[in-house]
This record gives sequence, C-alpha cells and structure tokens, in this order.
Amino acid sequence: MNARKCAILGDIHGNLEALEAVLEDARQQGVEAYVCVGDMVGYNANPAECLAKVRALGAVTVRGNHDHYCAHNESLDDFHPLAANVVDWTRRQLSADEIEYLRNLRLVCAANGFTVVHSTLDMPEKWGYVFDCLDADANFNYQPTSVCFHGHTHVPVVYEKQSRVTRLKETKVRVTLGRKYFVNTGSVGQPRDGDPRASYVTYDMERGEIDIRRVAYDIQAAQKKIRAVGLPDRLAQRLEIGR
Repeated sequence: MNARKCAILGDIHGNLEALEAVLEDARQQGVEAYVCVGDMVGYNANPAECLAKVRALGAVTVRGNHDHYCAHNESLDDFHPLAANVVDWTRRQLSADEIEYLRNLRLVCAANGFTVVHSTLDMPEKWGYVFDCLDADANFNYQPTSVCFHGHTHVPVVYEKQSRVTRLKETKVRVTLGRKYFVNTGSVGQPRDGDPRASYVTYDMERGEIDIRRVAYDIQAAQKKIRAVGLPDRLAQRLEIGR
C-alpha cells in the first residue's frame, strides 16, 4: 500500500448504514487507501454486505475476535449470551468463501510504516482490552513502529508514549518524532463512548496528522434491520445511545 492519506476503520459489526456514511466521509477527506482493524461482522444485520465492501476497497485488514469466532466452530461458552446469540446467527449468514477469507486474516500486520492489530500486540490471539494508560504501556513494549492502530473497545482514544504514557484529550494529533502512539479508531458500527455517531480515523502520513472523525448515519434504518432479522432488541436500542 502506497498512499499519502489512509482511512483506518474497524468494529463495523455488520452495520451497513454506518459503514456507507463513513466511506462517503472518507472520500470527502481525500483518502487514498483503507485499513481495517477487524470485527467486520457481528451485532448488526448486514455482515456479508459489510464484508464485501471492505474487501472491494482492497483494505489492509486484520482479524478481530468476532471475525474469528464467526469463521470458526469454536465453543462460545465464554461469550456473553447476547454476543453468542449474534455469533451463531452471523455464522449462518456467511458463505464458505467469506468464512475462508476471515479465517485467513492475520492478527497483526504492517501497512505504510505503521502497525495494525485488533486487540493488543503482546498476545493478539487472547483478545485483551486496552482501557487505560497502564494497559497501553504494556502494549508499547511490543510496538515496532511509531504508530499502531487498534480497536476492540469501541472507544476512540490516542495513547502517547514519551517518558510516560498519556491519554490525549485531542481528537486531532500531530505525530512527534521520538514518541509512540497507540490509537483506537473507535467503532463504525457500535460506538460505546456515549456518542452514537460512527467513529473512524484518518492518517495523513505526509503531514503526520491523526484525526479521529465522527459521522452521523441513519440509525433508525440500522435498528429496523436488526429487529427484522430477529436479533436481540437490545442491539438496536444501544445504537441510539452509543453504549
């Protein structure tokens, strides 16, 4: 991938309305290439359609936990019952080709001089969460590039490491030489930070600028689809509150 400006998105979770809104915003921002931090499927009603769109973009993509479990017949005993219900439903929506694609995705990859992972770099297969500076500090020990993008928590945030790790308040960050950045892109399809708008990141490599962007989308249309296919109503309700 050779591009000046990338869109990094993830935790799409089968929300086609949110994904289409994000892709339109990315085009307006002059994005030249796409990266996905995983979890294209799960929770919402259009897993196959979202997967097809990401593949059509030629996006550099890593495997998320929902991608993994929806493509493998592994036990869901450790899953929350709500998530297990959706994984079981999603498995039945995917073709053999789509399942094979998800199975073959890497857990960690490099793109244009930065790193991409769904969860953490130390043990990506364990799907650990980074909720605070202490969690982020452990991850930085395994980060080979100055910038790494991830997802999994559905909460957009930038952690910066110089002599210590800081959780930055800004949504626009200039990459500084000698420092490292662990950037959560937030969630396209199911935000959990109290803001129901879809979240993704643009990264201008030429300027060294990271921008966390929020995009409004047709939440009611996504909710209607969730209810129409018989998924738990709680999944529809949480979209409008961003939790």
